[in-house]
Amino acid sequence: MAERILQDIAEQKKRLTKAQINKNTAEKADAYYNLGTAYYLLEDFHRAIEYLKQYLSIAEEVGNRAGAGCAYGNLGCVYRSLGDSQTALEYQMKSLSIAKEVGDRAGAGRAYCHLGWAYQSLGDSQRAIEYHNQHISIAKEIGDRAEEGCGYASLGDAYESLSEFQRAIEYHHQHLSIAKEVGNRACQGKALAKLGFAYCSLNEFQRAIEYNNKYLIIANEVGDRAGQGQGYGILGHIYLVLGEYQRALEYTNKSLIIAKEDGNRAMEGQAYSVLGPTYLKLNEFERAMECHKKQLSIANEVGDRRGKGHAYLNIGEVHISLGDVPRAMEYYKQSLSNAEEIGDRDGQGHAYCHLGSCYAHLHDFKEAIECYKQHLRISEEIGDRKGEACAHVGLGQSFLHSHSLNEALEHFRCSVKVYDTIRASSISEDELKISFRTQHQFAYTHLWYVLVMLERNDEALYAAERGRAQALLDALKVTYGLTSPSPRSIESEEEVRNISRKTTALTVFLALHLKTVNIWVLGKEGNPIFRQAEIEIGCEHEDSFTLLLDTVLKNMRDGVGIRCENRSMDELSDDSTPSSTRDDNQTSEPSQETPDFLQPLYDAVLGPIEDLLDGDELIVVPDGALCLAPWAALRESLRIRMVPSLRSLEVITDSPSEYHSKSGALIVGDPCLEKVTNKWGNPIYGQLKYARMEVEMIGEILESQPLTGKDATKEAVLQRIASVGLVHIAAHGRKETGEIVLAPNPRSGSKPPTEEDYILKMSDIQAVRLRARLVVLSCAHSGQGKVSSEGVVGMARAFLFAGARSVLAALWAIDDEATMMFMKSFYQQLGSGESASVALQRAMKCLRDSHDFSAPRYWAPFVLIGDDVKIELKKNLEEIG
Repeated sequence: MAERILQDIAEQKKRLTKAQINKNTAEKADAYYNLGTAYYLLEDFHRAIEYLKQYLSIAEEVGNRAGAGCAYGNLGCVYRSLGDSQTALEYQMKSLSIAKEVGDRAGAGRAYCHLGWAYQSLGDSQRAIEYHNQHISIAKEIGDRAEEGCGYASLGDAYESLSEFQRAIEYHHQHLSIAKEVGNRACQGKALAKLGFAYCSLNEFQRAIEYNNKYLIIANEVGDRAGQGQGYGILGHIYLVLGEYQRALEYTNKSLIIAKEDGNRAMEGQAYSVLGPTYLKLNEFERAMECHKKQLSIANEVGDRRGKGHAYLNIGEVHISLGDVPRAMEYYKQSLSNAEEIGDRDGQGHAYCHLGSCYAHLHDFKEAIECYKQHLRISEEIGDRKGEACAHVGLGQSFLHSHSLNEALEHFRCSVKVYDTIRASSISEDELKISFRTQHQFAYTHLWYVLVMLERNDEALYAAERGRAQALLDALKVTYGLTSPSPRSIESEEEVRNISRKTTALTVFLALHLKTVNIWVLGKEGNPIFRQAEIEIGCEHEDSFTLLLDTVLKNMRDGVGIRCENRSMDELSDDSTPSSTRDDNQTSEPSQETPDFLQPLYDAVLGPIEDLLDGDELIVVPDGALCLAPWAALRESLRIRMVPSLRSLEVITDSPSEYHSKSGALIVGDPCLEKVTNKWGNPIYGQLKYARMEVEMIGEILESQPLTGKDATKEAVLQRIASVGLVHIAAHGRKETGEIVLAPNPRSGSKPPTEEDYILKMSDIQAVRLRARLVVLSCAHSGQGKVSSEGVVGMARAFLFAGARSVLAALWAIDDEATMMFMKSFYQQLGSGESASVALQRAMKCLRDSHDFSAPRYWAPFVLIGDDVKIELKKNLEEIG
């Protein structure tokens, strides 16, 4: 487009030279007008003004009133683009006056439209709405549907600036409808973009993403670079709000590149307004401040009053993160003043929210409460549900610090209710649900924490359960054809008792807060017993249990000489040998075991309920770092399994009887990975000869041919995995994610395989509808992943998400030979009719009693997650020796 405009400029300059030579005034005027318009499109505003004023001078000289009116209108647009809204207003008034004088209804309509934009730039949105309505009225009168659509777009923008997002959406939909009617693809795209942003403002994130993706398709189709940049910018903003910070950076940087290439200063400023908060969330304070200063500078340059107010907020947020509360308060007050001047209700609400946080930092909770109340009132008025929840959290925290526990409880209760509604009604993608929920963990934790402080322990359990594995529960309901996802009621006392009565085992529900573990024990009678304990970690830290568990696992590994670092493909040198354990760590022979290292963990989580552990089976609903604890090593006499939440256990156990398959098996082992090499061409992963022996043994038991070597491809696994009742995979696993390394899919040509060809990811499994009663992941780190309110977000959860009834996984690197021996015992027990939990416990005992593999590192990593299933095997292991 820019090349075409430059060609036009060259032609018009030739025309101008010729007209000057021939003294052709009319030709000269046309050339000036066309040059002014072209430079405006190139955003070379000063040259645009120069040529348009020369055209205006000729038009006035020859008495061309209509031409003069048009020139005044165009000059008004140029000055508004320069941020000089007052001068823009003056020129548009002159344009309107002339249009009325000469009876140019279309010109008058355009003038009303531009006056509306000018008033909006000056912060007078109500006056802007009046002029936009005048514009629409004239467009209807003269039958100009395109102009009518443009008027609706402008009205939508005006209402959006007043934070009346629902009305804005109505007008943007009218604009979209007319754009479709007249076949204007570019306008359709712009309407979709505005709808995406408005839906994001209403916290309807999934719809926002859908509209914006449609907009990007059209922008690419029509070659609208600015549109592409705007679309990327909106996606960046959405992902920032949802807590997906890397995706926010990815899309916003794309927008920034386009803005700089096109010289679009307004878009550049918008990009910095997203990059700054994103860097702040990532604790990159200097980069955040740099972005916000650029955002403020550009907002001043282009006359964006709303953007200026947001920049003040963002700069203040960096200062408060750095501990400079007085400086932060100065910026927040400037933002509030700016928002009040231009009628930006959304900006006012956010300013009050941040001021409330400043007063809370200064322990002036009375002032903090007043600010948060203002934020709540404004959020309710404009329909900002997320702002409403945020205000309740601030009020809850302030009342908590003021020792007004009942008031704090009510506000935390309200915030959780709103967050649940937003999550259930506005977000459908699993990853985004997890990010959104993780962002607002504080509200959920403090709801049950205040109830514990009030000694309302049963209610605290129901509140804590409400916040667990929400996204997984939504997915399970869909998988099993139950009711659609909806906000969970906090009035769930009877519901939790019913779940407890259904379980055959004692159930322990854990909730962590700083150094305290809160423990609820549920038996068949359904009345929870509450206990508390503290760990001695030396300091009060939010991640106290993470520190404790890290120490336990480090001692366990150090005790057997395991190296802790991850051997990635780039770290292998030319003389490195591939790993033969089922991950990419090297191992050495076990040294002396130190059993005392488990005692602090035992004292923290099982010691306080020692007198209640009267059976041989235990179900644990862990929290935080305890999701990765080696539970079996803490109490060898108990067969222990984990569940992400009480409700998820209920949904799995109550799944339709015909859902899970009772026959068929997919057995995969020792995939051929010779083509997966590092940058030096060396294989990264070694052969797992015991894994091959393991799956050949299991295949004989199940009378099913295993996939091994080059046949164990990712493609083959995904083709077969959906229909079988049992899945067993013995392969390498990645340390950080638990992703499974399979043989590469066949590729045409000689190109080396990409990760997409051989890494079995969470997304791959979640895209499949599984029927497996039992999934055995005989792979290193298959129980690992990111710890959140969902439990561990990794491969084990992905299999549950997809429909598996029960998953056996490993928490750390597992020895190839020891694991083969473990699995032999495990399947022997399954073959004799035992349940998975019994088979697991006895397989662990088999290794403990062995000469070579008695150390906990060999048997303790295995965990059973989900239901306790039984599998009907074709043969008993004794038959095959």
